[in-house]
Amino acid sequence: MTINRKIVLKKSPEGIPVEGDFELLEEEINGPGSNQFLSKTIHLSLDPYIRGVITGRHIYSEKVNIGDTIVGRTVSEIIESNHPEFKKGETVLSSNGWQEYGISDGEGVRKLTGHQGKLSTALGIMGMPGLTAYAGLMVYGEPKEGDILVVSAASGPVGCMVGQIAQIHGAKAIGIAGTEEKCKTVKDTFGFEECINYKTENIDQRIKELCPDGVDIYFDNVGGETLDIMTKNLAYEARIVLCGFMTQYNLSSPPPGPNLGPIVGARATIRGVVVYDHYDKQDEFISKANQWLEDGKIKYIEDEAIGIEKTPAQFCKLMRGENFGKTIVTM
Repeated sequence: MTINRKIVLKKSPEGIPVEGDFELLEEEINGPGSNQFLSKTIHLSLDPYIRGVITGRHIYSEKVNIGDTIVGRTVSEIIESNHPEFKKGETVLSSNGWQEYGISDGEGVRKLTGHQGKLSTALGIMGMPGLTAYAGLMVYGEPKEGDILVVSAASGPVGCMVGQIAQIHGAKAIGIAGTEEKCKTVKDTFGFEECINYKTENIDQRIKELCPDGVDIYFDNVGGETLDIMTKNLAYEARIVLCGFMTQYNLSSPPPGPNLGPIVGARATIRGVVVYDHYDKQDEFISKANQWLEDGKIKYIEDEAIGIEKTPAQFCKLMRGENFGKTIVTM
């Protein structure tokens, strides 16, 4: 028997989640059954979409109900295995969720053999956020030399990769973020040409100053007013990639949508990116990203907390927009 500590949903959040919405429990966990393995979580990924899973609005995941363990991607080490394809001691990318141990039958699990750099990057720039940025930008944004790209939530794990990959392909990157510190990092660390602080600056005015001929690619991670403003500042045949809706995750019902009329006038294209549609590009992305990382062409920042008991506070911080970089919990 192994003692497993886990975080379960205590009550449904109203608006921005608070720590009291979650509860830390201990339980005994049995060893793996036939064709299963037991793994110990090393790093847990915290992501905004989990807020939609909790409320049942995330169409690609089952709703988390009261008493359920919160879901989440993890890097973990196999400590006991009855599965012929997974051996004790191997490190894997799995879905243990918000707990210290997990049982798996191997479905959806990827071995991290040969992973370069910190293991936690398998949850960030080398994981789902990185693949989201790569697939969304390359498939739908189609960056080319001389393009002007704007990305919201630019200091986050998706946004920072979008801007860096765009620059690798010859585009000019402009970010939107929520603090001076984040904007400074977007420029100094991630190499963006400019970054707009949406809390202190007029986005519409600044975009018109920085992009007088319009924006060629807008990669949206927030929705709401920012998306509305950007639809009015597009270049001819611009591309909009819809990825996240951070401004809506804490709402009980979605707000009225933006006026999409200017998109028609600009002959623009809007495409929604869902990472699950692009796993065929995972190996291609990891190969390229490994090389970019080795060559110093991409950088990353992590917002790390230590200990499963810190998970609720770390998630609430993320949902308040106070995170800085990829949000993880290390056990």
